[in-house]
Amino acid sequence: MEKLKCVVPERLKRRVEESHIDDLPSLSSSLLQLFLSLPQFHQLISELAAEPSTQAGLCGKNEGAALDLKQKGNQCYSSGDHSQALRCYSQALRLAPIDAHHSGKNLVATLYLNRASLFHKMGLPMESLRDCSRALEISPCYPKVWYRRGKVNATLGNYEDSVHDLSVAKDMEPSIGGKKQIERELDMLARHHEKTTAKPASQKSVEIPEIKLQCVKTPDKGRGMVSQFDIPQASLIHAEEPYAVVILKHCRETHCHYCLNELPADTIPCISCSLPLYCSQHCQVQAGGPIHIPDTMVGSNFKPTLECIPEHKHECQGVHWPAILPSDVVLAGRVVVKTMEQKGQFTDVPNLSETLGLCESYSKMSPESKLELHIYSIVLLFCLHHSFSSELSINGDSASQIVILLSQIRVNSIAVVRMRSNTNDSYDQQDWFQNFSFGEAEAASSVEQVRVGQALYKAASLFNHSCLPNIHAYFMSRTLLLRTTEFVSGGCALELSYGPQVGQWDCKDRLRFLEEEYFFRCWCCGCSEVNESDLVISGFCCVNPNCSGVVLDNLVANCEKQKPKVPETISNKSHLQVHELNDIDIKKVAQISLDQTQSSFHVDSGYCLKCGSYCNFASRSKEVKKAWTDFRRLQDSIASKDTCSTNLPGALRSLGLLRSILHAYNKGIAEAEDILAKAFCFIGDFEPARDHCKASIEILEKLYGPNHIAIGYELAKLASIQLALGDCTAVYNINRLSAIFSTYYGPHAGIIFPYLLVLERERSRIIQ
Repeated sequence: MEKLKCVVPERLKRRVEESHIDDLPSLSSSLLQLFLSLPQFHQLISELAAEPSTQAGLCGKNEGAALDLKQKGNQCYSSGDHSQALRCYSQALRLAPIDAHHSGKNLVATLYLNRASLFHKMGLPMESLRDCSRALEISPCYPKVWYRRGKVNATLGNYEDSVHDLSVAKDMEPSIGGKKQIERELDMLARHHEKTTAKPASQKSVEIPEIKLQCVKTPDKGRGMVSQFDIPQASLIHAEEPYAVVILKHCRETHCHYCLNELPADTIPCISCSLPLYCSQHCQVQAGGPIHIPDTMVGSNFKPTLECIPEHKHECQGVHWPAILPSDVVLAGRVVVKTMEQKGQFTDVPNLSETLGLCESYSKMSPESKLELHIYSIVLLFCLHHSFSSELSINGDSASQIVILLSQIRVNSIAVVRMRSNTNDSYDQQDWFQNFSFGEAEAASSVEQVRVGQALYKAASLFNHSCLPNIHAYFMSRTLLLRTTEFVSGGCALELSYGPQVGQWDCKDRLRFLEEEYFFRCWCCGCSEVNESDLVISGFCCVNPNCSGVVLDNLVANCEKQKPKVPETISNKSHLQVHELNDIDIKKVAQISLDQTQSSFHVDSGYCLKCGSYCNFASRSKEVKKAWTDFRRLQDSIASKDTCSTNLPGALRSLGLLRSILHAYNKGIAEAEDILAKAFCFIGDFEPARDHCKASIEILEKLYGPNHIAIGYELAKLASIQLALGDCTAVYNINRLSAIFSTYYGPHAGIIFPYLLVLERERSRIIQ
């Protein structure tokens, strides 16, 4: 893409820089004509969208490579290297063509059988059972698979199923010796039979929201969502399936490409290309890839009646572009294809703004970003022309519609996240504690989150942002759910966080992020009113030891000066008030006063906001930077699983230094306490680990408030340490975190956080 940027002449770049929405068709046509005259552009399209037979097999099937991996897997199986054998068989399944045969057997079916045998050997009978069933769907007359599935069903206690499978295997077995062996197995099974009924796994269905919302226009944020009636805390207000979704590149090997859940060991590849992996055949089919019809069904009246979302179908010819292009561009391709499928016309890209109803951000983008969108739109248009519909017109109008779509995706798409947690029922305290991702510089409210996908939700895009949100978003598979985190009065805006929140970042960083990523200046109450969190989150303490005031650096001070300067057009309600004016903690750290004539907050950087004492910021900042060297060393030793004992004394001394320089509520101190808590837990010294964890939580409660989800994550850490110590006060903290998790996740809390169920089980044991 960089090569294409370089060949765009300056006159066209200036047109891009000055362009607006109305200019897009003409501008796209000019860029399209330019690229069509460039050999390097045609070479790029050939590499991205050519037929599999003309390119190296990046995404196509490769029978030879699959056979090599199968042989290597067999060798690893024989030598006892089960983990490597599993990797070989699974990769071979991704590469094996569905119609390939080896030694008279379907290659894919054989690979499923080999992996099923491996799973059975590894003590994973459910995975083995599923692989046997997959092999039989491809080759129903494969006696070894019926035999293996019969053995697995016997292991699982499924007596009737086991007898059926072994009987079918006996009837199909060509050799007399093989038939007699299966007969002996059936007799043995009958003698030792204890009939059991397998209980189906319970599945919690997604709640259906009962609250009716409406879209309204607001003077400051345009469209937004409200309810006419009061909404209680923890109410589910919205649930929605995505219009389109795509997995992020770094999760392609770990998460299902359809439901975005973690992949099990028995992954299923697409039958026509080697890129996607699915957790089940249901997800494979729902993704819209081809459906395999067994040879025995060919020529019959069999017609699949499965309702598929064709989000992968147009990517499924082994072409390179879905693997190479950025995720948001691939997502745009899925949106275009879905819209054209729904409209039943395949010649021109339709007006997506009318279809999706999303706001665009093109005119607010930087010149470089605009040019990037134009290049990707033309490249994607050619890729869709090759992969989806040869009737699709290559013209400026279609390219301009994709430019608008990409600009909409930049500001309207939602990151689908999964929560990191320990899913083991066994209670190993040291392993448990280390799974909480301690010591990271990111906010405590997001250290447990992993971004796995990017999606467009049409209705959810109408909810506006606040750095002090009153609703919380989470996901069950692909479904987005929104739940209130506090009581919301009828008519009040329902707002979620687009990323940064009060307590997570200071105000200047939040404002910069929102302006760069979403192109708006945030005027939410957290960014337009003075609040304690923004004053202390990165503040220094007063040089006067008897003063609890805070000292701000120049950047933070300037940001705070601007807070009360709210434009009159923003709201009829006056924002020229200090947030929570009667909050005793704000009075502790600053003497807040507003000049009613200038509407400005009186603050000078380097001076205590309470007593006015001067602080030499430069020298103290150097001391803080030096102190953090010890904590980085400690983090490195934990990450590499080396002994922490040698680095602990230095980190403890540095903690004392930080506490003497930084304000008592500075988030840096909370992070330092967090690192020490993990280090002590790592060496099995839980009493100081508990004390440091408590100290961290005390600070975070000042920044977030006591009932924020970030505090729930921290309480889970503290409670696990207290349980290891036999500390009965763990019951109180488990009750607190259960209440917080229930507010944010409702009945899904135990599904999303399996460790919560373990903690609650331990709580019940202590109470009894």
